[in-house]
Amino acid sequence: MEMNKKRTTAVAKYSFVVIIMATLIQACGTVPLTGRKQLQLVSDQEVLALSLQQYQDFIRSAPVETGTKDAAMVKRVGANIASAVETFLKSNGYESELQKYAWEFNLVKDESVNAFAMPGGKVVAFTGLLPVTRDENGLAVVLGHEIAHAVAKHANERISQQIALQYGGAIAGGLLGGSSQAVQQIAGTVFGLGSQLGVLLPYARRQELESDELGLIFMALAGYDPRTAIAFWQRMAENSQSQGVPEFLSTHPSDENRIARLMEIMPTALKYYNGNGVLNTDCSNPIECKTKIPVETTSAKTSEDWKF
Repeated sequence: MEMNKKRTTAVAKYSFVVIIMATLIQACGTVPLTGRKQLQLVSDQEVLALSLQQYQDFIRSAPVETGTKDAAMVKRVGANIASAVETFLKSNGYESELQKYAWEFNLVKDESVNAFAMPGGKVVAFTGLLPVTRDENGLAVVLGHEIAHAVAKHANERISQQIALQYGGAIAGGLLGGSSQAVQQIAGTVFGLGSQLGVLLPYARRQELESDELGLIFMALAGYDPRTAIAFWQRMAENSQSQGVPEFLSTHPSDENRIARLMEIMPTALKYYNGNGVLNTDCSNPIECKTKIPVETTSAKTSEDWKF
């Protein structure tokens, strides 16, 4: 009798684990362009709604800089990269994703060396970052990285990971609805915009590396020289040594590892930089320059270049 009870308990536990695993597998999504599988327990619509509310609350009270050359530069560079990314997504079978983006780029007056992006394409850079970016190419490194977070749906993945950790059993039992209080609370932590002026819950190292590498491709697509990313991250390393670790670097891979990985992927990025790695000075609009060149379809399933 005792043996039967133990066997029944073991079977029940095994079945419970199988149910959880099956639920999580069904909730898997795929990162556009890289093909990496990711957990997505929350709908894109809910993530967008929750993040938009947080962003609007933040931007209403933030000291947004307007009417300056720096503010115009942030909007211009951001719009160039976003436009190139949308063209790329459309050309590679992700046209349905475009409706989820309403791009907005703002410069906030704050000495923090920081930037962040919200789902749906709301991107903020801080004035303290500009002395390190120096020019449009340096700024493109940062904005490309942040746009990559939005395109790769890292916020949805982060929320889903936290839900899985805290409410695995409830997920298996179907007790967590899309509008549940639990989802809202976790999202509030992930999007915790407040006194720290940034996303409070850090992304995982893999997600940061993915954004580094996708960002390199994205800036190249928009006509910005991806090779300048190396010098930018070297300046960030010097800044962290002299002033402590900036917010933007606090959860990122080490400078040495990041630079080494970016150098590995540079040949791939250069394929998208006006086709041959040389800036076309005859074309004043980087987006128009890029549309003259066939978009190369690349997938993690067919190319070693996109494996992370």
